[in-house]
Amino acid sequence: MADKEKKKQHFILVHGACHGAWCWYKLKPLLESAGHRVTALDMAASGIDRRDVEEVRTLSEYSKPLLETMDGVVGGGEKVILVGHSLGGLSVALAMEIHPDKIAAAVFLTAYVPDTRHPPSYVLDMYSEKNQREDLLDVEFGSNGITTQTQPFSSILFGPKFLSSYLYHLSPIEDLELAKTLVRPSSVFQENLSKAKKFSEEKFGEVRKVYVICSEDKILKKQFQEWMIKNSGIQNVMEIEGADHMPMFSKTQQLSQCLLHIAKIYA
Repeated sequence: MADKEKKKQHFILVHGACHGAWCWYKLKPLLESAGHRVTALDMAASGIDRRDVEEVRTLSEYSKPLLETMDGVVGGGEKVILVGHSLGGLSVALAMEIHPDKIAAAVFLTAYVPDTRHPPSYVLDMYSEKNQREDLLDVEFGSNGITTQTQPFSSILFGPKFLSSYLYHLSPIEDLELAKTLVRPSSVFQENLSKAKKFSEEKFGEVRKVYVICSEDKILKKQFQEWMIKNSGIQNVMEIEGADHMPMFSKTQQLSQCLLHIAKIYA
């Protein structure tokens, strides 16, 4: 029994842009039924967090719920597995830089992953170069009064057409409808991150990392995911075949098995 207890892990799940803790509702009970502790968080101005997007100007402010949760982790014997989806990868990276000793592993789930050689905005800049705004259908862009020459908008909101065509195209229709009712505007942090310090080899670089590729992602296409993996030097890579950008909906069981395998490896 004692040996079993040692293998239990604490997963902290971090959602992507415009989403909230609600997007993990199918995955959370699967991990919990396997005996693990699971914390699904709303980032600032996301999900049921009552802050407005206009109040959130930096990645640190946006990631405050995660950083506060990490502050409460004892460390030493208690280490967590962070799972960052999409934009959530940057919040996870920030937590890695601040609390490297409290993290058993960081999982980038079809997520943006920075490196230690460029500004934290680098992966967002590279993504923007490869994707034209006219491809984004009914995505709404907001300024929040802080537009600049290099950043013409500072918030986005995924519209129904964009959700169905690019994020949820292989997910159950019920989950698409849920998303249509719950998505909120999300801050964009390119300008903020372009001026931020690089992540360090001594902290961010020392945390064990796993990248989970979603093969049918139309947002972060497989080729771009593979480029980020190479750019960041991640060695541990897993792939979920047939998963769209929302694997927690399109391939829930496979994602659960993937994370349970990671929990076993890093127990």
